Amino acid sequence: MPDQTEDPHAVAPDAAVPLRLTMDDADSPCDVIDALLLTRFASGAQPYARRRSVERARQNLSLLPPQARVLRSAREDEHRSTLAEGEGWTVLVSRWSRRADVTVTAVSAELADERLRQALQDAEDEPEPQPTDVTMGFWYVSPLRGPHRTTRQISAGSWEEVRGNYTAPVAESLTGLMKLTPDDIAGRLLLLHGPPGTGKTSALRTLARSWREWCQVDCVLDPERLFNDVGYLMDIAIGEDDGSGGKGRWRLLLLEDCDELIRGEAKHAAGQALSRLLNLTDGLLGQGRNVLVGITTNEDLERLHPAVVRPGRCLARVEVGPLTRPEAVNWLGTSEGVGPDGATLAELYALRRGVSPAGVPAQPGPVQEGLYL
Repeated sequence: MPDQTEDPHAVAPDAAVPLRLTMDDADSPCDVIDALLLTRFASGAQPYARRRSVERARQNLSLLPPQARVLRSAREDEHRSTLAEGEGWTVLVSRWSRRADVTVTAVSAELADERLRQALQDAEDEPEPQPTDVTMGFWYVSPLRGPHRTTRQISAGSWEEVRGNYTAPVAESLTGLMKLTPDDIAGRLLLLHGPPGTGKTSALRTLARSWREWCQVDCVLDPERLFNDVGYLMDIAIGEDDGSGGKGRWRLLLLEDCDELIRGEAKHAAGQALSRLLNLTDGLLGQGRNVLVGITTNEDLERLHPAVVRPGRCLARVEVGPLTRPEAVNWLGTSEGVGPDGATLAELYALRRGVSPAGVPAQPGPVQEGLYL
């Protein structure tokens, strides 16, 4: 009795869509190899296909499963293609410098999965070490040249290395900030506030390293002059590209210790300076410019001007405080010199150097320099 699930009028896929390949002198040997793999899949001889890409393929690996017989091989500049086969399966390996695409066709899904797994075993190279230095620009008004920008290489630890320098709630907030991308930007003002010595400057240096693929970081050395000098402000707002990125690259302007500019009475004391700051972040001056403004201050949040901290203006607002006593003891490796309220990062580095926070020599310990301002 015939199988009722079969359609007597069904047509095989390769017959319904016959495969015809036309090539001319514009096609390359690599194109021919691609076509040879497709014929086995399109004809139905090997109807199961699996494909995966590797961004950092090891240079010394063929990416071929065991017992593979090479059928074709071609090389065009940095593009290399290899077609190989085994019992019931075919594999195509296409490589461009470090990147590789591996495609397997087979007579069964299980065989295709297994051969792809074998081809990609240990194929991924170790991530390339990231440089510890980051390029940072410095703006200032020169008596001879006017507004001027110079650059320096600044040492900055990775977030994984410096995360332990911050108390848990702060570390959680900064983790989200380090992972930020241009698509996540919902405000133009970044505010770090808290007591001296808690690591605000260190966090900004690490932020510059985390964002270096999409954001140029410039530090303004004379922020008190910036918002009182329209020409200086316009030069910085227009910006100067450091040449490390393409069109649409963001810029982060760092203004450190701007207590007078953003505290509650700033509107009266600083005149138009505060208004120009706000205009740069979300007013007409900032329109059409990918500019963020990062500010550090030692002021309490309650003392800051309401216009600065209003919802929607701040990209992030992080209060950086000292480590708790358990965190400080864990950081230092001993409870010696750590008070009941914990310690700031600056105090911990002082203790590690053998100097108590009050300046009285303490038990000497191994010296490790750090950025903790």
